[in-house]
Amino acid sequence: MVSFFRTMTDDRLYQIGISLIPLVGCITARNLVAYTGGIREVFHTSEKELREIPGIGTVLARNIAKSDVLKRAEKELKFIEKNQIRPLFYLDKEYPERLKACSDAPVMLYVKGEPDLNATKIISIVGTRSATDYGYQMVDEMLNDLGNRNYRVMVVSGLAYGIDIRAHRAALKNGLPTVGVLAHGLDKLYPQLHAGTAREMVNHQGGLVTDFMSGSTIDRKHFIRRNRIIAGLADATLVIESAHKGGALVTAEIANSYNRDVFAFPGRKGDAFSEGCNFLIKSNRAALIESVADLEYIMNWEPAKGRPDAVQPRLFSDLSEDERVVITILEEEGPLAIDILCIKSGMPMNKVSPLLLNLEFAGLVKGLPGKVFKLL
Repeated sequence: MVSFFRTMTDDRLYQIGISLIPLVGCITARNLVAYTGGIREVFHTSEKELREIPGIGTVLARNIAKSDVLKRAEKELKFIEKNQIRPLFYLDKEYPERLKACSDAPVMLYVKGEPDLNATKIISIVGTRSATDYGYQMVDEMLNDLGNRNYRVMVVSGLAYGIDIRAHRAALKNGLPTVGVLAHGLDKLYPQLHAGTAREMVNHQGGLVTDFMSGSTIDRKHFIRRNRIIAGLADATLVIESAHKGGALVTAEIANSYNRDVFAFPGRKGDAFSEGCNFLIKSNRAALIESVADLEYIMNWEPAKGRPDAVQPRLFSDLSEDERVVITILEEEGPLAIDILCIKSGMPMNKVSPLLLNLEFAGLVKGLPGKVFKLL
């Protein structure tokens, strides 16, 4: 009992606890924190006051007010501390910004290792579990070429058989940090055959990420759920071999819904594990990619060629306040993807997009491949 009341003082307890309340998903949880004023306040707000929050009805209010989830949260907190796992709440500074920009981003992430989830460049690689020699060759060539570039790219995948594990191993071979997104808690590893690779990832500036707590079961629907994290962590998702149906296509669809770039390697007509990639390309759901050069061009990843000459500061007296915010961010940060601009400005996509359009018409901003914008 003493231990329980001691841990009650830890915000982590409440942060884990909110993810355990029945019928409270990630979107509702964030609304609750916003309306009540903080994570602790969610648990100390009366049922009557909770019912007045938009989207919180009688059933949800009762679940929140009468929930007994903090004891289970304490158990998870002990597991985290014992196993050197890093919990990340969506308001934490280290929480991945790209993922935070997604409406269904998990409230809590559990991280093993010390990966930089806000690295400058992150790609996800997904594909079939029944990969062919062609698929393995594409993975090896892509990551070998990326490893030879002047910038450091983090590689995200799902640690599954086939393309996933090949991507992790090729990243390690070429000195690139790599992260595996799991469909279960960090008390186990599936498939167990990949445990050695997982340890290597953790020891080489990569790691394991999940939104599942310890004790969670291995379930097919959990693999679909984790795909949103694979897509949400990255600037772009690369599909290397996929049948006409499969998890890789689900991940590509999610990435498109997040307004992220999607690429697919083409295959021969009639090849079963190229049908999915060919479908993505011909339906304009993915850009065709054959080499790192294609990725660099579309994502505007050409290495910098030195600092530009100093220019006379400009005055923007005719701009609105929101336009000035965007200009200031681009002046300070340099070229940025639109989703990162949204995060740094605190404005939603449907507000930032027309602002950028106006600034383009004014000749102040230029759009680049990969939904990147720079100041002229």
